Amino acid sequence: MKKPSNNLTSFSDHLDKEYGVAGTETREHFEQDFEAFKLGVVIQELRKEKGLTQTQLAEKCGTTKTYISRIENDASDIRLSTLMRIIQVGLGAHLKISIDI
Repeated sequence: MKKPSNNLTSFSDHLDKEYGVAGTETREHFEQDFEAFKLGVVIQELRKEKGLTQTQLAEKCGTTKTYISRIENDASDIRLSTLMRIIQVGLGAHLKISIDI
């Protein structure tokens, strides 16, 4: 049986090493990109749960399939009003926003 490695690094330590400590410009950029990625994944999962194609979701909320695809694939910034319309009208869900200080 193989012995476990003692050279394990926590995810937090890995982020500090790769992107700098929390609060630095590089780390903040990483964190923002990660949040955008998570949002795209959530929208994609909800869309699939509802049995909608990207085209159907786009038609329901008045946007384009290309725009939905770009959001789901983290290639586009999204306006709050558009996000609310996608979540509420397109997916029939409620959007909750919180701010951590």
